[in-house]
Amino acid sequence: MGDWSLEDAMSRFHAVVKAAMEGMPQRVISGANALVVVVDAAEFDRLKRVESASAPSLPEFLLAIPQDDGEFERIDVAPREIDL
Repeated sequence: MGDWSLEDAMSRFHAVVKAAMEGMPQRVISGANALVVVVDAAEFDRLKRVESASAPSLPEFLLAIPQDDGEFERIDVAPREIDL
């Protein structure tokens, strides 16, 4: 990831955008604070899809299991044999 001061990023904006389009995110900083990260539009879209997919965490998944002691259908399957 490339780091740019705010002033350099403003004066060399084309270089910032070009590097981001080549797959290298560019961070713009002011002092010790990161202000923005410039990324390629396709990467941004991918990140938004990942964020919106948001599968539940393992604890959330386990807590969603019904707690009513209800019956469920068991499948009659023979165990696999393991060659040792």
